[in-house]
Amino acid sequence: MPSPRTLGTVAVLALTLLFVSACAPSPEQPDPQTTEAAPTPTTPAPEPSSTPDPEPADADDPTCETLIGEAVIADFESYGWTVRAEPFYIGGFEVPGGLRCVWADFEGLAGDHGQMFGWAEISESDASQSQDELVSQGWIREDAAEGVYITESPDTAIAVDENGFGMTYLFGDGWVTFADTKQGLLLIEWPAS
Repeated sequence: MPSPRTLGTVAVLALTLLFVSACAPSPEQPDPQTTEAAPTPTTPAPEPSSTPDPEPADADDPTCETLIGEAVIADFESYGWTVRAEPFYIGGFEVPGGLRCVWADFEGLAGDHGQMFGWAEISESDASQSQDELVSQGWIREDAAEGVYITESPDTAIAVDENGFGMTYLFGDGWVTFADTKQGLLLIEWPAS
């Protein structure tokens, strides 16, 4: 026969369990009026970091996520593509502050699947020198209402659009864009309007 002390302990435990289960709402029908107090933390709160939060991107500076439209990015991501940001080059000249974005499956097999887009501010003299350099290397110049197109020669183009145009720069007033095909320039939405 159990001792009175053991019976008392069992009775207290049983009443505690009964009380706890009676007070707890059932998972099937939660009581919407019951509010729960926030749990008391058992570990000390982390010390504030001495590293400042990164500065938010300047709305005047493009990113790979703002250079082209959200729908285009969603399409690329549906293929499993990710983006890599790189400096913007025209031939051997790195345009200061420029951005070139390469969208591809960097984890997959190497190949010609991917797309490139770029944008940079450029001075009139740098634009003129860059255009002259590209044309001297066999690129083709086309003056248009929207600016000056400089397109790689079809004889050396690796990938072309439906009109036969490969990598192309479009020089405007104080800016230049780039895409791996001339039609690809139409996907660039920078500067944002």
